[in-house]
Amino acid sequence: MQHLLDILASGIHDTKNQLFSAEAQIAASEQQHGIDLSEVRYAIEAAAGRLTRTLAAYQLMRHGAQLAIIPCIVADICAEVGLAQKHHLEAAGLQLNIDCQALDAWPLDRDLITDMLNNAVQNASRFARQEIRLTAREDGDELILRVEDDGPGFATLPPVGGTGLIVADKLAGLHIRKDRHGSLCLKNACTLGGACFELRLP
Repeated sequence: MQHLLDILASGIHDTKNQLFSAEAQIAASEQQHGIDLSEVRYAIEAAAGRLTRTLAAYQLMRHGAQLAIIPCIVADICAEVGLAQKHHLEAAGLQLNIDCQALDAWPLDRDLITDMLNNAVQNASRFARQEIRLTAREDGDELILRVEDDGPGFATLPPVGGTGLIVADKLAGLHIRKDRHGSLCLKNACTLGGACFELRLP
């Protein structure tokens, strides 16, 4: 099984490199023909970046490495996600509202959590009608991060382990504090009435 996973990881690596090559060719075509394909480039760059981080997560779990958990300002992470998604969401006619009520620094792996939130916002943009909301709040000894949309929600609520979020679920669980593990769940009908991605970190 591990050998098969290594082969799949190698395939992902090759695919990622092909995406970067395609992005370079599109950029050259833009310059040559004076056309705007920024949304296409964004999609390719986002996919290639996602594959890069998936490989990094695989290596992390494959070799039992430790997460880079340090105290991070949660508001800065939310702002970073907003900035990363700004152009794409504006082009799609969507608004991202950020409500960060977590005022203290929180111990977490900044790169991994930021990637999870970026991916959740990108997924929400596929179904949202007008609005996506990113919220952060402390609930006792947990940090709760949510990405919600005003779309139709999940027709059938999928188990996290059976979706593309399986890597994120595993990485959330590697956040451990006082024998408690992080967790990830999907919900329907939160404040905006659509789908909800909820990440809880101890």
